[in-house]
Amino acid sequence: MASNPSPTPSEYIVHHLGHLNTSGHPQEKIIDFSIINIDTVVYSVLLAILAAWLMRKAAVQISTGAPNRFVGAIESLVEFVHEQARSIVKGDLTYIAPLALTCFVWIIFMNTMDLIPLDLLPRIGELFGIHYMRVVPTADLNATMAMSLVVLFSTLYYGIKVKSFGGFTHELFVAPFGTSKNPIFAAILGVVNFAMQIIEYLAKTVSLGMRLFGNMFAGELVFMLIALMGGAFAFTVGGFLLGAGHIIAGSAWAIFHIMIVLLQGFIFMMLTLVYIGQAHEHH
Repeated sequence: MASNPSPTPSEYIVHHLGHLNTSGHPQEKIIDFSIINIDTVVYSVLLAILAAWLMRKAAVQISTGAPNRFVGAIESLVEFVHEQARSIVKGDLTYIAPLALTCFVWIIFMNTMDLIPLDLLPRIGELFGIHYMRVVPTADLNATMAMSLVVLFSTLYYGIKVKSFGGFTHELFVAPFGTSKNPIFAAILGVVNFAMQIIEYLAKTVSLGMRLFGNMFAGELVFMLIALMGGAFAFTVGGFLLGAGHIIAGSAWAIFHIMIVLLQGFIFMMLTLVYIGQAHEHH
């Protein structure tokens, strides 16, 4: 890429979809557990540290007097998330509300990276010999599925904690279709119920991760297409039109994408609360 100053549109998009990973080259397979996307790990960790630092900064500034705007905004956010958790989960919120808050804030921070000019950080990386870099962690399926797995394990944990291991296991075989006094029918329903429960857990986990990934990945692709319009600028009528289209479309999509950034964080948080809330309910 560095040796080709004028890549074709397809080469430009393919290059920007390549991760800096442990293999040293773009991933060729859709799923390859032997490769770690270094850029996703680095940016997600840095953004987690930044989010935690801002939350702690607000916490240490809380006093009995009137809060400043920053502290007031964080207090409003914490109260909002706690109210959502209390309305959905009928149980102890000691760890559940902070988990939901972490999902909301962290995902918004990661999504916001999509609003940074597309070529800015990758170009800076090229100055240091890094020729592949993706800066939006939530546009990487590995990151979103990892968060979805945390929600799955939390759901299983609270299901066992609330209902006991025996009660949780029993429910796997009696929900959603119940059971029967007839041993044969009971065995058949038990197998069907267990299969349906496994499918439900898998569907929740996959859809939770895929929804966030799909929206952010699509948004990233749109920004790439808009960037190509700017790259086609020239001192011709068509070139000027493409340049103007780049500015107008880029501004409009960035404004619209702000809503997507916030909405996807909110949806992930709410679904996390819903799934954990369902784990508290008895069949």
